[in-house]
Amino acid sequence: MGKVLFEVTEENLETGQRGYPTGYCTTSSVDPEKGLIYAGHPLTDVYEWAPEEVIHLLYHGKKGSFSSVLQERSGLSPKTVAGIRALPREGHPMKLFSMAILLLGIHEGTDDYREDCLNVIAKAPQLVAEVINHHAGWGETPPSKPDLGYMENFTQLVRVPDGNADILGRIFRLFNVLHYDHGGGNLSAFTGKAIASGLADMHGSLSGAMCALAGPRHGRANQDCLEFVQSVLDKLGPDATTDQVEALIRDLLANKQLVYGFGHAVLRVEDPRATIWYNVAEQMFPEHPLVKIGLRLREAGPRVLKENPKIANPYPNVDAMSGSVLSAAGFSYPDYYTLLFGLARCVGISIQIVYERLEARSGKGTPIIRPKYLYKPSS
Repeated sequence: MGKVLFEVTEENLETGQRGYPTGYCTTSSVDPEKGLIYAGHPLTDVYEWAPEEVIHLLYHGKKGSFSSVLQERSGLSPKTVAGIRALPREGHPMKLFSMAILLLGIHEGTDDYREDCLNVIAKAPQLVAEVINHHAGWGETPPSKPDLGYMENFTQLVRVPDGNADILGRIFRLFNVLHYDHGGGNLSAFTGKAIASGLADMHGSLSGAMCALAGPRHGRANQDCLEFVQSVLDKLGPDATTDQVEALIRDLLANKQLVYGFGHAVLRVEDPRATIWYNVAEQMFPEHPLVKIGLRLREAGPRVLKENPKIANPYPNVDAMSGSVLSAAGFSYPDYYTLLFGLARCVGISIQIVYERLEARSGKGTPIIRPKYLYKPSS
């Protein structure tokens, strides 16, 4: 008999399967104190690596570079591009991204999980750029130049009005690396793997994963956090003191309103990814109004939230400052922040799908997802 890892009690039901072991993840893990760990390497040790190196680490479990692999596989077919440009512009752009992934599968899919994993990762920068440019009405996407580098190419593909390529490139690259993966049980990764467990192809699985990511409790939180920081800025002004911000937070909580950018399901410290964003913000954009308010929230938020014994983690999470830094860098388009998240997260999810379909259980793959539900009469 195998080792008992978790005893299921009635209190575990209807809790989103939180903390219940389901399988193995070969790409990353999340430690309550150390934060995100990529293939055994704390993110704080690798976040300055080139994206091509971090992707190689996640895929192979060791340092190397995927530069040539990604360059060779990049580029979208004319049919895929035409399909994206025919999509409606209404609605949140994450819906278009999910459809664009399906279009990619229709026109360029191979029905081979490993091949499609590598192809999706290589093509994702242009795919997301096409969606953003089309949805925003910024004109046709420039020709892809994969030899520039993974995120350098993305930066030149997105036609950000009056954007500074050097500054945007640095921030896009950091955002990309910080969001590749986050263990095996986050909603989007689990959703993608659950869909694939029914032997849906890579593109259908990733499209569903992106629908999961689009929710405000998951990937769209960065957009909501920026709107929250902006609302604090609008109320208090850029030179607000920490005490003023604290008073506002107390007022919001007293009126049962939400305070965004704090807390995490696993972490019990400030998210190291948030710490990285705060450091970058202070180095590059210390006088930007959103950054100034974000830094005051960092000081005031935990002070207030620690007073509530029911809050296990009162500290900032990755979304607390990422949107403010993107805005300060010249990408003040919050509707597209979740697309940037999706561009990155397709890396980790697709690699996890390869493991579960082709490598788990000595190559048999995991069985179809089928959790047990207990009957309960409706009230």
